Amino acid sequence: MSRYTGPVCRLCRREGMKLFLKGDRCLSEKCSFDKRPTPPGMHINTRTKTSEYGLRLREKQKMKRFYGLIGERQFRRYVELAEKMGGVTGDNLYFLLERRLDNVLYRSGFASSRQEARQMISHGHFNVNSRRVSIPSYSVKPGDVISVRENSKGLFSPEYVEVIKERTPAPWIYVDYDKLEIKFDRLPQREELDVPIRENLIIEFYSR
Repeated sequence: MSRYTGPVCRLCRREGMKLFLKGDRCLSEKCSFDKRPTPPGMHINTRTKTSEYGLRLREKQKMKRFYGLIGERQFRRYVELAEKMGGVTGDNLYFLLERRLDNVLYRSGFASSRQEARQMISHGHFNVNSRRVSIPSYSVKPGDVISVRENSKGLFSPEYVEVIKERTPAPWIYVDYDKLEIKFDRLPQREELDVPIRENLIIEFYSR
């Protein structure tokens, strides 16, 4: 599966919003988006009206990139699964993405970005319910406990744990810093999510 390996700050500029792909750097004064929020490439001083298709496409790209540069095939599967679930399809899509293991690690503060969380998981540093998991897209369920593997606890020095504590975990996640454990308490409510993306346009994009 191919993955984007180019400069990620240009993606934020292209989508017109912070995607937090560089972790703590995105919150500092070094953030490229804050310095230059215009789209990348050559700019012409003329305004062009975006088509309905273009609006839906941009919302789709925003969500794929916001949740860790998810590939098109995998993202389409999430949309199809959300449509099969009961309730509001757009909300279901958010819940499926929030349940990804790499996202849970990011929301808990154990990683500064979803990309960093993906790397930590791929290297096998975490257990889910006492079983080793190395798949970043692993779907976590309410009540699941994610813990640092015994052989990997040396990577989490007291200084790094202090850094983790400075990142406030999401309200639906409980963190035990002494045991280096994360509990996914519940699914988030839509109003709790800090994602300025219109999910209804994404559903319309795939329904055309």
